[in-house]
Amino acid sequence: MSHTAPPAATPPGDSKITHRPPLLDRERAILDFNRRVLAQAERADVPLLERLRYVTIVSSNLDEFFEIRMPDRLEAALRRPEGPGAAAFEAVSAAAHRIIAQQYAVFNDHVMPALERQRIVVRNHEDRNAAQRRWVAGFFNEQVRPLLVPVSLDPSHPFPQVANKSLNFIARLGGKDAFGRANDVAIVKVPRVLPRVIKLPAAISGGKQVFVLLTSVIRAHLATLFAGRQVQSFSQFRVTRDADFDLDSDEAGNLRKALRSHLTRRPFGRAIRLEVVSSCPEDLYRFLLQQFELPLSALYRVDGPVNLVRLNQLIDGADADELRFPLFEPAWPRTLTAGPSMFEQIRRKDVLLHHPFESFEPVLRFLREAVNDPSVLAIKQTIYRTGAESVIMELLIDAARRGKEVLAVVELQARFDEEANINWAERLEAVGAQVVYGIVGLKTHAKLLLVTRREGAALRRYLHLSTGNYNPRTARLYTDIGQLTADPMLTDDAEAVFQQLANQVRLHRPKALLPAPFILHRRMLQHLRQVGMAAQAGLPARVVVKINALTDPALIQGLIDASEAGASIDLIVRGACLLPPGLPGVTDNIRVRSVVGRFLEHTRIMYFCWGAAPDDEVLYLSSADWMSRNMFGRIEIAWPVKDAVLRQRVIDEGLVPYLYDSRDAWLLQPDGSYVRTGLDGVSAQGALVARYSHGRIGQT
Repeated sequence: MSHTAPPAATPPGDSKITHRPPLLDRERAILDFNRRVLAQAERADVPLLERLRYVTIVSSNLDEFFEIRMPDRLEAALRRPEGPGAAAFEAVSAAAHRIIAQQYAVFNDHVMPALERQRIVVRNHEDRNAAQRRWVAGFFNEQVRPLLVPVSLDPSHPFPQVANKSLNFIARLGGKDAFGRANDVAIVKVPRVLPRVIKLPAAISGGKQVFVLLTSVIRAHLATLFAGRQVQSFSQFRVTRDADFDLDSDEAGNLRKALRSHLTRRPFGRAIRLEVVSSCPEDLYRFLLQQFELPLSALYRVDGPVNLVRLNQLIDGADADELRFPLFEPAWPRTLTAGPSMFEQIRRKDVLLHHPFESFEPVLRFLREAVNDPSVLAIKQTIYRTGAESVIMELLIDAARRGKEVLAVVELQARFDEEANINWAERLEAVGAQVVYGIVGLKTHAKLLLVTRREGAALRRYLHLSTGNYNPRTARLYTDIGQLTADPMLTDDAEAVFQQLANQVRLHRPKALLPAPFILHRRMLQHLRQVGMAAQAGLPARVVVKINALTDPALIQGLIDASEAGASIDLIVRGACLLPPGLPGVTDNIRVRSVVGRFLEHTRIMYFCWGAAPDDEVLYLSSADWMSRNMFGRIEIAWPVKDAVLRQRVIDEGLVPYLYDSRDAWLLQPDGSYVRTGLDGVSAQGALVARYSHGRIGQT
């Protein structure tokens, strides 16, 4: 690979000094990733509705940031208001305030005016004409008002339970109630079943596509909910709560039951963030802060709707295909034909699948053929994120009904997919499938599908491995690489992994797979040391790693040591990277870039070269990022791509284009900031879309 990659920044050296520079801040790294996503919403070359979609993606990402990353920081700040934890919370909060302010500025000053120029408008009450106001009033009275139950607060009507990320209104009322009391604060909880964006009929839209937000509809008619009272002030509000939880060993006796119990409590976890509109009066937001026991720094006064995520309904409802990305239909792999069975083709030759540029359908066809083939005796699969509706899960259920041995390793603790996975587990068990939940304390994140087939007097196994989830929908949105193989070394190792997940036996030394938490971390460090020693000896020494996050201290130090030895290192890290590149004499041989484009970069690829001989290089694909949780807190796998043609294809499609991307790439600086490489150059994703659209598919 070295002939296609940038040269080393400095010649190999022989220094044995090991530096341990301070790592970059993780929360800042996560927020900076969202700034890169938000920058997509400012690009004139991105279709307009897709620009709005990037705004909503940032909102969704920030919701999860507050739900998962901020609870511990807030708890530390409240426990010791004068301690370092409080200062850290305030610093992260200040950074979060800045990006949210930037997000609303992009939304109000760039995206919405541009949409209006395309005759797609969101009308507030003040801007609606008489016909539109009449229609909205009718919609409110018929569809909204019957579902609203305002609660005026008094000793017998305490502040209601407000669910995580739900839409609510608070109002200050004048006058007295029907019983002569001056209870002056009321809460209106808005049911989730109501649409947040409503499209007005064309007949009253004046040749435009006119949308109204539910918040605007309720705001315009809020006074009608309080007959005989005066609404003196009001605001919409939304609270974000702690949504993370870990089950301890005492709860693991019945994991599914324990999880269901936790899921019922998740919507009412500890409050972390309060959002109100910028016009919210101080007395109302201070009242809310007191109710939710939050400091002032946890208040976010936003210049627009408090939940921009719901504007996805506008994106989906607008009739304007020209304002979306051009339709891209993934290609069918050239080496797979419609005629022979999948088993025959895989037995003949390994198949590499590069999603979303290539279709996910071959994976479905592989499983579907296994379900229908009488010679297939057993199907074993790991399940992490499949979604509430899943063709794959329906196929596994069908296989069990047909009498095949089905083992499903269902990860019940896949964050925010727990309920869907519990439901699938119950349906699988109901038809006789064997369902296990992996290992207590270790999430099963590996992506494996193993089929055992009788062929003559022997049994043969066929295997699909992947860097991404078994989810056909996200396979059109995320970049991932999968491999279909009948290689006995890989299939034997996969069988051993399933045996361990089912009965927790000790693994024999794998022949090819690198499972975590047993081998993967150690092998990555070993390869980094090999590269470093090669650099010191004046041999070719190269590392290229493409992952979603780099936060594990030991792996970071291994990269730093290899860099100091003179190895040339390129890291393509989509999200959080805590390694500061470009520090003179320490990490000046390391370059870090992040690519943010049309598709979510999700592929994990690790390439190491420690000499000039053919056996002095190795390339792995993996389900694991370089994070401590992946290396020690999850069941993960990495596997070597041994076929020279397939290995070169991974390099040519999964690494080289990203190293030279000058359109969607950002370069990490030593201080943790990012600089865009440009906007007018070559896009790695764009080049791959063009390649597959024109039928130039890599396998021959």
